[in-house]
Amino acid sequence: MLTQIYEIQTPAEAEAVIGLGVDHVGTVLVTPEKWKITEIADTRRVVRELGAKSSLIPLFSNPDLVYKVIDHYRPDILHLCEHLTSDEHAANGCQNLIELQAGIRARFPAVRIMRSIPIAPTGLVGQVPTLALAALFEPVSDLFLTDTLLVAGELQPVTGFVGITGETCDWPMAARLVQQSRIPVILAGGLSPENVYAGILAVGPEGVDSCTRTNVVTAEGRPVRFKKDLQKVGRFVDQARQAGQVLANQ
Repeated sequence: MLTQIYEIQTPAEAEAVIGLGVDHVGTVLVTPEKWKITEIADTRRVVRELGAKSSLIPLFSNPDLVYKVIDHYRPDILHLCEHLTSDEHAANGCQNLIELQAGIRARFPAVRIMRSIPIAPTGLVGQVPTLALAALFEPVSDLFLTDTLLVAGELQPVTGFVGITGETCDWPMAARLVQQSRIPVILAGGLSPENVYAGILAVGPEGVDSCTRTNVVTAEGRPVRFKKDLQKVGRFVDQARQAGQVLANQ
């Protein structure tokens, strides 16, 4: 059972989580204005040296800049996570993003493309065309990652992008995505050491991903971005491996 942890922005944290058994180390470029970051390049180098895979999210979609980012960092995986159900990227209007992914494949064939597919929380799945979106993007994607799209009036934590809500998506819909998809699916969305085992058995994904629920928290219980709780990461990996073994034996 593949494990992926975001947001790892330093070589020291990358080394620490890989030492705990993490397979994919995820890093984020927060703004288009400051996309060349020496520490992130050093993080990518450490990930390669230690034999894990790097995944990089640019929180922008300008094709020319995305190509520059890939050429500069050469990640193993480019992870794209636009808010596909906004007016700009509705299910029938994703052509620009599909063309971007096709362009990435043509220019950087060694880089795998991971596309976040939005899934609503339990009880609200009818508000998000999850399976239709997946069908649109599958021909130009190598991996899917489920993530929770807030649809009950809450704002996404990063405008225009899906993710880091700390809320679980609807697992039955995630399982339907796994069944439909011809490419691997990584389960994400509010996963923690406490629920990852159940999530794997309910969904049957290729791997699992955690960000918010493996972060350090403040005294008030709020997750701290870009700072991992290594004990939580270790338990997350252990629980994922145990569930993966059960799944393999079924």
